[in-house]
Amino acid sequence: MIDIPKVMTIAGSDSGGGAGIQADLKTFAAFGVFGTSVITAVTSQNTLGVFDVLEIPAKNVDSQIKAVLKDIGADFVKTGMLSNSEILRIVVKNIKENNIKNLVVDPVMVASSGDRLLNDQAVDDYRKFLIPLSKIITPNIPEAETLSGVKIKNFEDIKINSKILFQMGCEYVLIKGGHLNEEYSIDYLYDGKNLLEFSERRIKTNNIHGTGCTLSSAIAASLSLGLNMEEAVEKSKNYISEALKKPFKVGKGNNPVNHFHSYW
Repeated sequence: MIDIPKVMTIAGSDSGGGAGIQADLKTFAAFGVFGTSVITAVTSQNTLGVFDVLEIPAKNVDSQIKAVLKDIGADFVKTGMLSNSEILRIVVKNIKENNIKNLVVDPVMVASSGDRLLNDQAVDDYRKFLIPLSKIITPNIPEAETLSGVKIKNFEDIKINSKILFQMGCEYVLIKGGHLNEEYSIDYLYDGKNLLEFSERRIKTNNIHGTGCTLSSAIAASLSLGLNMEEAVEKSKNYISEALKKPFKVGKGNNPVNHFHSYW
């Protein structure tokens, strides 16, 4: 009997299959770990856009988490879209009650359009309740700015933001530098002392849907397989880079990354 790592994702559903729960589960499968899911919202979307969002009642989110943990358990938990404060606090409550130490938080709070997805109360709850429980948080630049209140325009701003976010209580901060639009896409990992850079030449492609979800899920999967944080981030960065290098077409708009690029 093979005993494989089990990783839970708590996130929204993407009917187009490119981001959210669907991207997380595809990533877990690609890394050879068993994925379970807790759906916080159901979105009606495709490669052209999002057309409807239905938030799942917090009571049902709570029962989903309890059902999975009672039987299957979770070596790692990854959170994505937590659409309101009530859901966020339910997640926090379950993490505390089950003494979950291995938590990867992708703070989904800013849409690709730049619009805020969460109100001020929910953002503050991230700062006070969820980030202090996490092993690593993986904000992109707009999300880091939202959490810290400090704009990022250059490397010095990255350092300032990393320190502010680390002081909220997480073990590691990974600020994803893709929004800087430079020749190289650089992600910055901070552990409270050292700021490490993970750099890849920017890949010109429209197949970018789900990159953030995929990277954080890859980190959770890598950590569950026994890699240390630096190794997990490097492996995950390489995985998403290769996924971007081998694009495919499934819709008329911004297509998803190729989660199963190693088979192509």
